[in-house]
Amino acid sequence: MNSRHCVLFGDSRKMDDVEENSVDLVVTSPPYPMIEMWDELFSSFSSKIAASVKNKEGAQAFELMHKELDQVWRELNRVVKPSGFVCINIGDATRKMGQDFQLYSNHSRITHAMVKLGFQPLPVILWQKSTNSPNKFMGSGMLPAGAYVTLEHEYILIFRKGGKREFSCAQQKQNRNESAMFWEERNTWYSDTWRLKGVRQNTGKDNLRQRNAAFLFELPHRLINMYSVKGDTVFDPFLGTGTTLCAAIVSERNAIGMECDENFADLITENIHTCAMLSSETINTRLETHKAFILSRLEAGRQIKHHNLFYDFPVVTRQETQIRFHPVLQITCENLSHISVEYSTDIKKLPVIKPQVKNTDPQLLLF
Repeated sequence: MNSRHCVLFGDSRKMDDVEENSVDLVVTSPPYPMIEMWDELFSSFSSKIAASVKNKEGAQAFELMHKELDQVWRELNRVVKPSGFVCINIGDATRKMGQDFQLYSNHSRITHAMVKLGFQPLPVILWQKSTNSPNKFMGSGMLPAGAYVTLEHEYILIFRKGGKREFSCAQQKQNRNESAMFWEERNTWYSDTWRLKGVRQNTGKDNLRQRNAAFLFELPHRLINMYSVKGDTVFDPFLGTGTTLCAAIVSERNAIGMECDENFADLITENIHTCAMLSSETINTRLETHKAFILSRLEAGRQIKHHNLFYDFPVVTRQETQIRFHPVLQITCENLSHISVEYSTDIKKLPVIKPQVKNTDPQLLLF
């Protein structure tokens, strides 16, 4: 089996090279309006934005910046399939403009724009980052009536275009079954609060933007496995270093990425070539984590009734019995417009490990 991927360098406000109704899932993190590191980019789009920032007109700058992003959301409405999903990672901003300090609610402004386009909003996920000191305070310190709370989370906004997706034929149902997640993964991933440690991204080049708490692999990897199936097409209109594309490769999905800065080409290429190792590591981690979970559950005396057909290990529910992972075997990248990934059909078998308890229950000997 194979997957296909491409990177398009251009302005995501105009996605001419992305076909209408061709995308199953969007996973992206756009530039954050009213965060100072993005002022230069937004100002390059419009002289009015540049003037608003320079003149400290916060409300006007905020709205003008979002009007630029609105063009991207309109394009997504064109390229996303009916019943497709859009996941947007965005943080709010706090900023003093002139004499006024306030919150700029990016997540609510984007939600308003998406709903206006006809997307259905679904419950959001709060990405709580462990990057801020617990004793950090802002404003008037210990004195009341002047301090303000710190922002220690970002939002993952989730939208659906139209109604529930149908899997009608036998082949579609089989593919969906093989794309399932483990019971314990589902309980963690579908929680509305994710505690994932942000990572510092150093691009290594002076002409590339430097970002703190960058888009870490685990975030798009979870979303791709939650809101798509193998063989679907994932799209990131703000690709950056290519993390979403790598997560799609590891997850056996196709992917399209757009990036306005061609200086990222070498770094994207470098990251793509790490995906074979990343695939193996990710699969191993998921299997070993599941094994540890099952052993803990069995040692606690909990009965497990189901068995995975491919890996010969216990699973909690019938929906997990056909989960199957295919590691990356080979990546062919002639150029970023044509990337082909071949997957191995070999199944990784877990070693036989018996629980360290005295119990004759045959359920405990399944590993």
